[in-house]
Amino acid sequence: MALKAVNVTDVPNLDQVPENNASLSLYSSRFNSEGLELNSEATFKVPKFLVIGHRGHGMNILQSSDSRMKAIKENTILSFNSAAKFPIDFIEFDVQVTKDDCPVIFHDDFIFSEENGTVFEKRVTELSLEEFLCFGPQREAGKQGKSLLRKTKDGKILNWNVETDDSFCTLAETFQKVYPSLGFNIELKFDDHIVYQQDHLIHVLQVILQVVSEHAKDRPIIFSSFHPDAAQLVRKLQNTYPVFFLTNGGTQVYYDVRRNSLEEAIKVCMEGGLQGIVSEVKGVFGNPGAVPRIKESKLSLLTYGKLNNVPEAVCMLHLMGIDGVIVDFVQEISHAVDDMIIKPLNEGLREGDEETETKSKLQFSQQELSFLLKLIPELIQH
Repeated sequence: MALKAVNVTDVPNLDQVPENNASLSLYSSRFNSEGLELNSEATFKVPKFLVIGHRGHGMNILQSSDSRMKAIKENTILSFNSAAKFPIDFIEFDVQVTKDDCPVIFHDDFIFSEENGTVFEKRVTELSLEEFLCFGPQREAGKQGKSLLRKTKDGKILNWNVETDDSFCTLAETFQKVYPSLGFNIELKFDDHIVYQQDHLIHVLQVILQVVSEHAKDRPIIFSSFHPDAAQLVRKLQNTYPVFFLTNGGTQVYYDVRRNSLEEAIKVCMEGGLQGIVSEVKGVFGNPGAVPRIKESKLSLLTYGKLNNVPEAVCMLHLMGIDGVIVDFVQEISHAVDDMIIKPLNEGLREGDEETETKSKLQFSQQELSFLLKLIPELIQH
C-alpha cells in the first residue's frame, strides 16, 4: 500500500474550534458500562483504574539485565498487539511528523545507524517517510534495512537488538492494524532542546489530527505531551479527546519552569483547559500533598516510571487516588491490578455492596495511610 503525506486543510485552525465542548464516552472493554468521559464542562472522568502499556508491551532498555526490557521492539504493531493480549485499557506511544508530513511512531529524537564502520545520526523530523522506513527490519521479503542502533542515556551507542523484532510504523497503520478495542494514549513528541514557533506546532498538530480524524472511529484516545504549548494547542484545535500534560513532577529541572513541578502542571492544565496530568511516579510519591490539589482542580492523574512496574507501588498509587499507571511489565501489572483492584470491585458491584470501592482499596486506616504518605518521600530518596 502506498503511503503519502496527508492533507491538513480539513483540520480546524485555532479560529474554527467550536466554543461548546462535545461530549464523548470512551469505552474500555475491561469495564462493564462506564467509559472515559469528556463532559460539557471539559472535565475528564476515569471510570476505575487504567493500566496503559508503555510504548506497547514495554519500552526497550538495551543495557538492562532484565530480558523483559528487550523482549519485543517498542513502538511497533507487534508490541501494541502483544500488549492487547492482557487486560489493559490503553497503549501509550510516541508520535513525530516526518519532513513530508507523515506521523510516525518513534520515541527518540534521532535515529542512529552504521555504514562502512561509521556511526551516524539522523533527526527523525528531518527524514522523509521513505527514509524513516528504511531503518531496521523490512516488510518486503528479501529486503535488507539499514542497521539500527540506539544511544543510551549515558551516551553509549548499542545495537538495537531485541528478542522479537518488528518494522517501524506510521500512525495511520497503527489505527488500521491494532485491535480496535484498545485505547491509544498518543504522546506528541517534541525535542526538549528546540524552541518551536507556534505556527510550526500548529502545523504538526494539524497533520496528526488529520490522521486521527480519518481513522479513529470509536477508539478511545488520550493526547499527552511534555511540551506545555503543544498540549494547550491540541486542546484548542479539537474538543473531542482529552489532553493530559506530561511532567517529571520536579524530579528533573528544565529551563521552562512550567515543567518543573506538579504545582506548575496544575497551572498549565487550568490555563489551557486540559483534562489531566501524567507525572513521573517519583514526583507523586515525593509530593503526595499535590494529589488532593490535583483532584480539587477536577483533573485526572496518571503516572509513569520504573516504580509503576512494582505491584505494591501500583497498589499504593491506587490508594492515593491516582487514576491509572503507564507500565512496562504489562502482563505482571495488569494481572496484579485485576486481582487486587478490579475483581474485588466487580464482585462487590454484583453483590450490591455500597462499600465495595473502599474495600477494594485494601484495609488502611486514615492514620496508617497518613504515615505511609509521609514515609514514601523518604524511601524514594535512598
